[in-house]
Amino acid sequence: MTYEIKGFCGQVETTIINMNLSFSKNTMANQHVVRHSSGWAVKKAGAEKASSVHKTQKEAINKAKSIAKTQKSELFIHGKDGKIRERNTYGKDPFPPKN
Repeated sequence: MTYEIKGFCGQVETTIINMNLSFSKNTMANQHVVRHSSGWAVKKAGAEKASSVHKTQKEAINKAKSIAKTQKSELFIHGKDGKIRERNTYGKDPFPPKN
């Protein structure tokens, strides 16, 4: 299947066009940890407003990880520069490791 996905996460706009990708049905439940004027925010994929705001990135990661585990989704951790620095899957991994 071919997907066209356009999204905006924090201050980084991403566009993926015509790539054969396999995504879980729960893609919109994915959680992002991004910079916020008051520290670090947890944002659901596609949401304009933060689900929660934290003083430290570590606190935001812990909250986002808890949500992602409950929803069996993915967690994207963005660095200060807005780029994704880490990605973790807590549900069905769309890109499982090859043995």
